[in-house]
Formats: sequence, C-alpha cells, structure tokens
Amino acid sequence: MRRGALRDGGADIDSARIADAMAQLRRRSRATLHDRLHRVRMALGLAVQAGLAAALSWIFAAEVLNNPQPVFAPISAVGTLAASIGQRLRRTVELIIGVAVGVLLGDVLIYFLGTGGWQLGLVVTSAILLTIFFGGSVAIVIQAAATAVLIVTLSPSVQDLEIPRFVDAFVGGGIALLVTAILLPLNPLRVINRAARPAMDLLAGQLDACAEALRNRDRGSAQGALERLRENKEELAAFTEAIEGAKETSTLSPARWHRRSELTHYAEAAAPIDRAMRNSGTLIRRAVTMIEDEEPIPEPMPDAVAHLAESVRLLRHEFAVGAEPERARERSLRAVSEAGRAYAQGVGFSGSVVIAQVRTTASDLMVASGIEQEEANRLIRQSFGDQEKPGGGPAEQNAPPKPPTAPPLG
Repeated sequence: MRRGALRDGGADIDSARIADAMAQLRRRSRATLHDRLHRVRMALGLAVQAGLAAALSWIFAAEVLNNPQPVFAPISAVGTLAASIGQRLRRTVELIIGVAVGVLLGDVLIYFLGTGGWQLGLVVTSAILLTIFFGGSVAIVIQAAATAVLIVTLSPSVQDLEIPRFVDAFVGGGIALLVTAILLPLNPLRVINRAARPAMDLLAGQLDACAEALRNRDRGSAQGALERLRENKEELAAFTEAIEGAKETSTLSPARWHRRSELTHYAEAAAPIDRAMRNSGTLIRRAVTMIEDEEPIPEPMPDAVAHLAESVRLLRHEFAVGAEPERARERSLRAVSEAGRAYAQGVGFSGSVVIAQVRTTASDLMVASGIEQEEANRLIRQSFGDQEKPGGGPAEQNAPPKPPTAPPLG
C-alpha cells in the first residue's frame, strides 16, 4: 500500500510539474505570437510604401525615360525606404553621391587600365578608400563600391550604363520620398505610439515585478526583472527611431504638417524616458541587494515602486490619446510620497538608494510629461516631505541625494 501511495504521489507530483511546464510553453507561445504580430503591424506601412515606390520607379524609368532595363530605379527606391526611418532624405542623397563616386572611379580606371579581375579589385578598393577619406558614411561607401563593380563588370556588354545608373538613383530615391511625403504618408503619431508601447510596457512591467519581489522578499524575481530591463536597447532604439521618422514625415508631408505640435511631447520625452530606464535599473539592482542583505523593507516602499510603474503606463496612454499627462504626474508624485513614508519608517543603506532612485525616476517621468526639470525637482522635494526618520531628525535632512538637474534637452 505504501509503495502504491508513493507511486500515486509521485505521479501526482510529475503531473503537476508537466502541467506547469506546458502552461509555461503556452504562455511563451502566446507571447512570441504577440511579438511577431506587433512587428508585422509596425512594418506594414513600410512594406506597402516600398512596394508602391518600387512599382512607380520601374514604370517611370521604363515608360517616361525609355530605359529598357530600369533595374536600379526600384532598387534605389527600396534602398531609400529601407533606411532607418527618419533618415530617408539623407539616404537618397547618399545613394546619389555613392553612385556618382562609383561611376567616376569605374570610368577612369577602365579607361586607363581596362577590365579584368585585378582591375575590379583595384576599383573597389579605391572607391572605399576615397569615400572614407572624404568622410562618407557606410551607405555611401557601399553604394560607391557596388556601382564601381557594376560599371567594371557590365560596361563591356552594356552600352552607356553610367547615365541610366545615375538617373535611376535620382528616380528611385526621389519617388521613394514622394511616396513617403505625398502619396502614402504614415500617421506619425500612430507610428510613435506603436513604437513606444514595447519600451514603456517593458519599464512598467519590470517595476511592477520589482514591487512584487520586494513585498515577497523574492530575490530571484527581482534579479529577473533587472536582467529583463537591461535588455531594453532594441525597444529604446525603435522608440527613438520612430520619433525621428515622425519628425521627418511631419516636415516633408504637407498632409502631416498639422501634427507637428502633437509630436512635441514625444520628441521631448525620449531623453528623460531613457534616463528613467537607467535609473530604474539602479533601483532594481539595489532592491536585489536589499533582499540579499535582509534589510528592512517598509510597507510603503513596494507601493512606491508600483506607483512608478503605473505612472509609466498612464504616461504612455495619455500621450497616445493626446491628453495632458496629469494623471501620470500625480502618480509619480504619489510614488515619491510613499517613498518618503518608507524612509521615515527606517531603511538600510541599499534601501536609501532605492528611495533615492524612486525620487530620481519620478523626476525623469515628470520631465517626460512636459514639466521643466527645476519645477519637477521642486515638486519631488515637496512630495517627499519632512517626515521624521526613526532615531534622527527630519527625513529631509538625512534624505538620499536629490535628483540632479539634467542637461537641457536637445
């Protein structure tokens, strides 16, 4: 009977473990599908723009310019649109400069040296070194080298290749900008909202995880939140790139000129949100140490961190709907008030650093919401208050360092 009971108990334990593992797999599968669908939605506008630009470039070069093989026009159009959003005008100029350099070097060296394998190698090497010497970007270097290769390898069999190649660069890049600015301009606010969601949701989610880890003294959960937050480069890069793209669209597209004022909040929020990410990382790292060192964790401290997380979510929502971020500001100040209460109840060394980082992160979020840095710092100090710290004077006298004034936003 005992063996049977043990077998049954073991079977129950195994079943529970298997069920738990399968549940984790299902959650990961749903998360992966969600991420992939989000990436598709983010890229849908670009894909349609690229397809339209490629088709129009081919039609224009073939029908209007009578180019029998207008291959380079759609390639240039797609190359322009494939550039980082916000750099398409620059990419078009780089395409044209790169083609010009490649054509010039290819023609000169063919005239003096002829064609062949070693001539090809020399042309490519010269194109790269020349463009680097004059400070060309990576895109110009690649275009110059690629064009030089085409000139050397195709010129003997294709007559007058140089002019069509040069014109195609103009046509493709120009039509790509036309599609971006006039025919199919993206809604800049929608692009930014979609790009901001992963970065700000990541920050809010890991602050929530940290708050829960502090409540439960769960060192592993706090460490997991720290490691996930450190992997934020992709989300921040997408957010920053989207802001640059929105600026470009609102500048080039007459249909989007009325959106310029609405983009101001996002454009000015990028830098303080980046700082909030980094300061939150310090906060969570010290939370891990607090748990490891078994320091006291006053009840208001996890609440303060949770309020920071909610402030990030509110900030994203209020930006998305075009509302003044009053609720996000209120929640940031509530986080600081709870941090003041926690400090007054007594914290250790790492706990004081967590309190300081709550204040600093809240200041970053206030600035991201549109408050001047000096005013944000004043409100932070006011919300922190003058609570009495056990065994000492007013908490403000022994308080963690105040958030430093950040450099002016550019």
